[in-house]
Amino acid sequence: MVLYMFGISVICMILTRNVILDEIRKGRIVIDPFEERNIGPASIDMRLGNKFRIFKKINKPIIIDEATDFEKVSTYIELSPGERLMLNSGEVALGVTLERIKLPDDICGWIQGRSRFARMGLLVHVSSNFIHPGVENHQVLELVNVSPLPLYLVPGIRICQIVLQRTEGKARYDGVFARQTKP
Repeated sequence: MVLYMFGISVICMILTRNVILDEIRKGRIVIDPFEERNIGPASIDMRLGNKFRIFKKINKPIIIDEATDFEKVSTYIELSPGERLMLNSGEVALGVTLERIKLPDDICGWIQGRSRFARMGLLVHVSSNFIHPGVENHQVLELVNVSPLPLYLVPGIRICQIVLQRTEGKARYDGVFARQTKP
């Protein structure tokens, strides 16, 4: 695919199954734990982990700025095996993927929802779906129930997919969330 931005043509190279598997065999892409059946034609299915942040129900406005701390307005929980999390209509929770993903400095990615869950009103990311080159972490999911029904989130379910793309040049994200393991 060729995109034209600011008069410059940009080639977008989405990695397909055979290329993803080759990059994994070479050790350039690491997915832990890895299951080959989770590699699709041009994406990787990722499973929902058991770690969440649930937002507190408070009636006081929160100022959104660089100093805003989501941990102060949320509660961290870990579900035990067999437990599930109910997400009511309109609620937001942060979760993480079960898998840790490590990308080289010339591959980035995009988190995408799976259509089977989107049709039920579940969004898996609100606005931060970009995965920087060089990350080595569990991806945080911004889970939102936009349906009128309560939804149960079940750890272990293939909840999202990651589409990988080659970058032009090399870069490495080394910010505060570069090595995250929980939401």
